[in-house]
Amino acid sequence: MGILYEKVATRALFAMNPEAAHTLALRGMALLGSTGPLRAWLERSVTPAGGKPIKVAGLSFPNFVGLAAGFDKDGLGWKGAAALGFGHVEIGTATWHAQPGNEKPRVFRYPSLRAVVNRYGFPNIGSEAIAQRIARGPARGHRVAPLGINIGKSKIVDPADREAVAKDYLASFKALAPHADYVAVNISSPNTPGLRTLQDRGPLLSLLSQIQKANRELADGPRPLFLKIAPDLNPRQLDDILAVVAETSFSGIIASNTTISRPQGTEACEVTGGLSGAPLLPRALEVVRYLCKTSDGRIPVIGCGGILSAADAGRFMDEGAALVQIYSGLVFRGPSLAREVAQGLAWRQLTWI
Repeated sequence: MGILYEKVATRALFAMNPEAAHTLALRGMALLGSTGPLRAWLERSVTPAGGKPIKVAGLSFPNFVGLAAGFDKDGLGWKGAAALGFGHVEIGTATWHAQPGNEKPRVFRYPSLRAVVNRYGFPNIGSEAIAQRIARGPARGHRVAPLGINIGKSKIVDPADREAVAKDYLASFKALAPHADYVAVNISSPNTPGLRTLQDRGPLLSLLSQIQKANRELADGPRPLFLKIAPDLNPRQLDDILAVVAETSFSGIIASNTTISRPQGTEACEVTGGLSGAPLLPRALEVVRYLCKTSDGRIPVIGCGGILSAADAGRFMDEGAALVQIYSGLVFRGPSLAREVAQGLAWRQLTWI
């Protein structure tokens, strides 16, 4: 299926506007999610042959590979993800205020580099509307694969107004957390002005402390919390993040988001936005390696960035990642990539101690 996609389907999809192609793929996932018998039949193999469920942050995952946030921003297609082989799916980024995102065009493909640049700017229907949509699907405890919900800052909120920022995140958290198996806090998109300043130690400690407090007050118990960070951080900044995550008892870190850096002398340097795909892999691996080694494996890390094969995913696991996530790899490898990676990591699982 992967070869057929790469040789045939990519020609048709790459002839389309990138955002239109993405919308078409999302609708296909939503359609799969709505076809009960077919979906249920495909979901039976979400735990691949030779594999076994993985425990991370108190949750059970049927395999190591998840769908990263950004693909399903509004919670339209998440029910079909397990049928494609994903062991978890993260929807969003959701913001408290519904927003259209940045002006189009805002997605750019670079097939020769197997890279994508996006500057979406968190377009979504708003946290309350997403919560209502998720409430109509399988509830917590009745899902084949865990559902993560990624929350971010609304664009209209001044990033310098820390009180307003916290209020904005908390509103999304309180609306969405009751429906989530875990919540990811996104402070790392390069496409929302000022968002990455929240990665500094002071603002980060304040924000995560308030979210954790709200988490502990949930009526049916707290959720695992993950922090999604940028790859464009130096060791001192990563040390601060590890310290804040430990101090606030967050469950783990997702490393990483897209990068503002560019491969030198390439066409990808022509547009602004976050770069993902194959060129991100080396830096994402470096960040995961640093986090896992520095924390001595005490803080679970979900590796994300540049995975286009099971071998790429295996490199993250070798660096200490607990799970991996893919997104841009789907653009170039197609929907069979999730099952390919899950199966590849399952065979590696047999050799791990």
